[in-house]
Amino acid sequence: HVQLVESGGGSVQAGGSMRLSCVASGYSGGSYCTAWFRQVPGKEREWVVSTYTGLKTVYADSVKGRFTVSRDNAKNTLYLQMNSLKPEDTAMCYCATRNGLCNVLASAYNYWGQGTQVTVS
Repeated sequence: HVQLVESGGGSVQAGGSMRLSCVASGYSGGSYCTAWFRQVPGKEREWVVSTYTGLKTVYADSVKGRFTVSRDNAKNTLYLQMNSLKPEDTAMCYCATRNGLCNVLASAYNYWGQGTQVTVS
């Protein structure tokens, strides 16, 4: 059973930076896609970035050039470095994973973390 735990959220001023972490456990064999989504109250969960077994990473246009994904395989951790943050980046951020190819739809992901709040003022 895959488990994901996010951390690193908090409050920052516009233009600042923040790094989120997603620690994964319980993977069995196969290839996985891991993604970050974000959600604000009253809106659909929004895809931010997805990475397929570290081979291909795709970013939403809204974060391209500002956000960067990296991973530490020894720690089973995926990081999301967020730079040049804007107030519109304020959201609850979720790490999600699925067995197989990446997808931008939240409904395609089987496993989710509990979320970490990012607030930009």
